[in-house]
Amino acid sequence: MSIPAELRDAAYRWIADDIDEATKAELQQVLARALGGDPAARDDLADRMAGPLKFGTAGLRGPVRAGPNGMNRAVVVRTTAGVASWLQANGHGGGLVVVGRDARRGSEAFAADAAGVLAAAGFDVRLLSRPLPTPVLAFAVRHLGAVAGIQITASHNPAPDNGYKLYDASGAQIIPPADTEIEAAIAEVSSAHAVPRATTYQTLADDVVEAYLEQVAQVPRLSARDIRIAVTALHGVGAQTAAEAFRRAGFTDVHFTQDTPDPDFGGMTFPNPEEPGACDELLALARRIDADIAIAFDPDADRCAVGVPDGSADGGWRMLSGDETGGLLGEHVLATEPTTEGVLVATTIVSSSLLKSIAAAHGAQYTETLTGFKWLARAGDNLVFAYEEALGLCVDPAAVRDKDGISAALMVAGLAAARKAAGSSLLEGLDELARRHGVHLTQQISIRLGSPAQAAERVARLRAEPPATLAGTPAELDDLRPRTDGIRLLADGLRVVVRPSGTEPKLKAYLQVVQPVPADDQLAASRREAERKMSALRADVRQLLGA
Repeated sequence: MSIPAELRDAAYRWIADDIDEATKAELQQVLARALGGDPAARDDLADRMAGPLKFGTAGLRGPVRAGPNGMNRAVVVRTTAGVASWLQANGHGGGLVVVGRDARRGSEAFAADAAGVLAAAGFDVRLLSRPLPTPVLAFAVRHLGAVAGIQITASHNPAPDNGYKLYDASGAQIIPPADTEIEAAIAEVSSAHAVPRATTYQTLADDVVEAYLEQVAQVPRLSARDIRIAVTALHGVGAQTAAEAFRRAGFTDVHFTQDTPDPDFGGMTFPNPEEPGACDELLALARRIDADIAIAFDPDADRCAVGVPDGSADGGWRMLSGDETGGLLGEHVLATEPTTEGVLVATTIVSSSLLKSIAAAHGAQYTETLTGFKWLARAGDNLVFAYEEALGLCVDPAAVRDKDGISAALMVAGLAAARKAAGSSLLEGLDELARRHGVHLTQQISIRLGSPAQAAERVARLRAEPPATLAGTPAELDDLRPRTDGIRLLADGLRVVVRPSGTEPKLKAYLQVVQPVPADDQLAASRREAERKMSALRADVRQLLGA
């Protein structure tokens, strides 16, 4: 079976314009196999040419491969030319732009290409000298007064992927309409070969890393430091920076595993602390060294997961959910603020409602945003804490207007050390929150699909035919459009939010059960009832989603 002429011609045009000989040869080989009748090659070619990549929840992400629907040097050059045009159109021509990268395949070349395009366009470009955590780049934008920042990273995506994350002058990730304006500017770039590149950019010394470390070392709000910590970087770029941050903050009993950057992530399919099994090596280390807490960073260290002893007789451990950590740190931040009058805490529409109750108890302001830190970072100038259930925590918004796993880890360590000194623990902290605010139990169902379009189709079907009940309780539909393509199902003490993922071809459902605790001695019974309701709710939602 022959391939369509328009697909063949599009591939020829891309090959002719590719600036990299390796990816040019790669696409030539795929095209040759497709022309020879190989059906797998034909499908591969169609997928590669189905681009261009779109700015999603956290910028561009895609597999490192030839073609417009992948991450490669030609895509990075064209994208950066569009970004340069957009910056110039918005009055930022000639401004300072910071470019950083992680240690994934292609990251070094992609960062150099981005810096080169911006330098040729007349910008004052500062390239971070080595692979560094994304929060360092976000910090650098504000610290240096840059008009933009670019981080080459795919965060916690699978090893074959890479990405392009863009920050504006506020130090936060871009939001609409900037994304569509940039995509339109990229579409105007006629040829990657025609985009000038220069080597006049400046490679930064470690001064900005020093400034970041000095800033995050001040994050812990209490003085206790007697705690043993197990840490994994999941073979990403967080270990070196995190180790120095812990040292400067006064934590000396810190033990790392999976600390060497590896683009294969040690063979992990999904190097994401949320994924089952991703933290097994971390928890094995924690048991072996008799740690007090365990910390997991994702590969670019903008997320932080926390593990704790589960109190069982056999010395077991468990990872806290993002909502549990968010509740603990939200309470901690507000309890240690000099005054909570006028301060703001924020989370997203899919996160637990516990933070809302905590804020009310402290007399603080509270708001919910759409999913993604590009929205949370803009919640308000008086923001003191923000989190999202997907392990994103912002504990120092004045310095890093984005999620920052390293500063969050330091705050968690300080809180855990203080509780240890008082004969308590993080789990006891969760018990205290439940007694005051009720049991807030959350879970997530994630269904991996063939394409983002399939996820959107399932949301549309559920919007058209919502369930009458959830876990036996009458339910109502709250359509989240036009704010976002999602729905919220509400029942008595129950909530379900369903939305397509903004970074992967997944359908996600976020489940919550809120169960009051009538008296302190009824916490265990209330937890059991919440778990019973969650089990029934989960079964209903899985059936609804066809999971």
